[in-house]
Formats: sequence, C-alpha cells, structure tokens
Amino acid sequence: MRTWGDYIKTRRLDLKLTKRQLSLKINVSDITIYLWEKNRVKPSLAQIPKIIEFLGYDPFEKKTENLGERIREYRRVHGLSQMKLARFVGADPCTIGVWEKGKNWPLKTNLEKLTSILDSKT
Repeated sequence: MRTWGDYIKTRRLDLKLTKRQLSLKINVSDITIYLWEKNRVKPSLAQIPKIIEFLGYDPFEKKTENLGERIREYRRVHGLSQMKLARFVGADPCTIGVWEKGKNWPLKTNLEKLTSILDSKT
C-alpha cells in the first residue's frame, strides 16, 4: 500500500527537488517532509490541498456514491474540518457529521448551499 509519503518522495525526486526546496514550496519545514517520506507522520487535513497541488493529482481520490461520501471527500480534498464546512453552509458542525454518516438529510436551504459548494470546482 502506498502512502502520502511515498507519493511525495517519488514526485520530489522526479522533479529533482531537495526536501528544503519542497518544504518552501508547500510551506512546511524540511523536517516535516522527511517525516512524511519516512512514513512516520501523515500530513494533516489542512496540508492535503497543497500536497495534491504539488503531486498534480489526488492519489487517494474516491468515487463517491452518496451525499455523505461527497461531503467527506470534499472536506478531505479542500482540507476543511467539519466546523469550517459548517460555517460555509450555515449549519452546526455536528450536523455535518450526521449528514456524512447518512443518518439525516439536509433541509432544502442547507441542501442547496451544500450542493452548490460540492459542485463548485474550487
């Protein structure tokens, strides 16, 4: 199984970048790059968008089947916590979690906001 660290190291070496050069490019320390590449630490949710941009693709992209999966995938790719997404939608963070688990469905107003966010390209 390949990890974020494996993908980062492969891409970095392909581009002939040092750990320091990459660290400056994605705004983390070179120690962080080392730890990722040695698979000692996983990137945080907030770092995933920069890593995806550096790689040029998302190696862990999932096909989403339902609304809950779409919400989780959107949050992961954009580095958003449930709290941050809740602010955009105008919902409670716990409500986002309930939607992700498929235990409840958003009301029309929230569903429209959520769908607009999930369908946006940014």
